[in-house]
Amino acid sequence: MKKTPLHAAHLAASARMVDFGGWHMPVQYSGLSNEHHAVRTKAGLFDVSHMGEVIVEGENAEHFLNTLVTNNVSRLVDGQALYTVMCYEHGGIVDDLLVYKRAHQKYLLCINAGNIDKDYAWIDKLAHTFTKLHVHNASNEYSQVAIQGPLAEQIVARLTKVDLKAIKYYHFAEADFLGAHCILSRTGYTGEDGFEIYAPAAHGEKIWNALMDAGAPLGLIPAGLGARDTLRMEMKFPLYGHEITEHTHPLEAGLGWVVKLDKPTEFIGKSALVRAKSEGMKRHLVGVKSLDRGIPRQGYEVYTHDGKEKLGEVTSGTMSPSLGFPIAIAYVKTGFQTIGNKVSIKVRDNFVPAEIVSTPFYKK
Repeated sequence: MKKTPLHAAHLAASARMVDFGGWHMPVQYSGLSNEHHAVRTKAGLFDVSHMGEVIVEGENAEHFLNTLVTNNVSRLVDGQALYTVMCYEHGGIVDDLLVYKRAHQKYLLCINAGNIDKDYAWIDKLAHTFTKLHVHNASNEYSQVAIQGPLAEQIVARLTKVDLKAIKYYHFAEADFLGAHCILSRTGYTGEDGFEIYAPAAHGEKIWNALMDAGAPLGLIPAGLGARDTLRMEMKFPLYGHEITEHTHPLEAGLGWVVKLDKPTEFIGKSALVRAKSEGMKRHLVGVKSLDRGIPRQGYEVYTHDGKEKLGEVTSGTMSPSLGFPIAIAYVKTGFQTIGNKVSIKVRDNFVPAEIVSTPFYKK
């Protein structure tokens, strides 16, 4: 299994390690619920070094990216990040990703860990149709940690002179951080304030330990993949392989806001998405609250309230640590996505009553 630059730090912290897409990663340290609540109330520190990084530079970098992704890269200013998706020609999703504009015609992409090889092959294939362009898979060159929670800024501020308050949401600064050139990005996957810190791989453990030392007196604790998943589910943030796949398109996944059909550049998958929009959605991604204690899991079927008609299936589900009841994200047939609509979820051999609810589930 692959190991991140912080592997030794996880073992030293007695983390419970698991195989996550071929990576030996911490699923939890002190317990999922404890880590989840720490992020919501104080701060948690995640190792996300398994994520991939791709460098895109050159005279045609902006045009290339606008062909590659659905959102409009042209609107970015230096020091700004953009959430978007890459699509296949049929409109299905290759991956969701972040695009960081570092300078004129100089970008960094952050892609999902389990998709690095597939994504880079897709990116590189398109890149070969462009001139004056350089793309490079730099995933092994970076470590990445995410400090998330209401006290995240206060903790990071103890270690840098960078004016963190000047970094707006979905913006970043490049600066020396603990002796290494880093990207301090005000982004995250939890619904809380915080920073994702990109650093040279060799500096990863030093940065992790420094953040823990600075933050421990304020309640910072290490957090694993388990809490990362429950936190993102409470926000209805999509996860590749669950809410989004090559068989789903961004419009039905509720990601129409990152699809700019009117941008000048013809992007891959546009024709299919225009057609899908014209024909209307056949299904919708919704939030579901279980009205019983049965926890919906990925693949569980969603039915009408009387159990007679199948409407779709659950893509993600958990017992919400913040709310104290089971929640799920699911695709349901058009016409049944209305807030307040009563449905049932088949949990093993039983039909569990549930309700379509507004999202995010967790609201501050």
